[in-house]
Amino acid sequence: MGVMVSQLFSRFFEKKQLRILMVGLDAAGKATVLYKLKLGEVVTTIPTLGFNVETAEYKNISFTVWDVGGQDVIRPLWKHYYQNTQGLIFVVDSNDPERMNDASEELHKMLEEDQLRDVVLLVFANKQDLPNAMSVCDITDTLGLRKLNIPWFVQPACATQGSGLLEGLDWLADRLSKCWLAELAPNGDVFPRVL
Repeated sequence: MGVMVSQLFSRFFEKKQLRILMVGLDAAGKATVLYKLKLGEVVTTIPTLGFNVETAEYKNISFTVWDVGGQDVIRPLWKHYYQNTQGLIFVVDSNDPERMNDASEELHKMLEEDQLRDVVLLVFANKQDLPNAMSVCDITDTLGLRKLNIPWFVQPACATQGSGLLEGLDWLADRLSKCWLAELAPNGDVFPRVL
């Protein structure tokens, strides 16, 4: 019995490794988000032509974040990164309402894939510091998020300042932890019953 409790506590408190895919249209600020989270500073970036992958630790979760470029020619390649993805971070440029419908189309195409059926979605509404940035409510409506059957959240953010990033990760870490606990005890019990 002591071994069982010990194993359960070690599973409970060990760092959970999660695969997070971060995508969005080009120039939305994905690489800026990634490096602000990883390094705590803004790094001058050029458009990502392939992908960046970094591991960042936050709370008890180790995130392997795949930042995949968002240019038109690269978007069809996004599907090659879906396997084993637990969380999806979709970054939008809040100051670019003309492309929000394109962002919505791409997001919904992705979410139709079987491999992303159970994904947890965090939308970073980036560039909220700019004067013409769309509100979170308008972004939610334009992206059609209320129609989704997965957990989702829109976090206003400014990647260059770092505002909103940790709040978004808080939500994502909390939601993914709940999913992980549900896998450990699918009957709703936090601890498995010992007979």
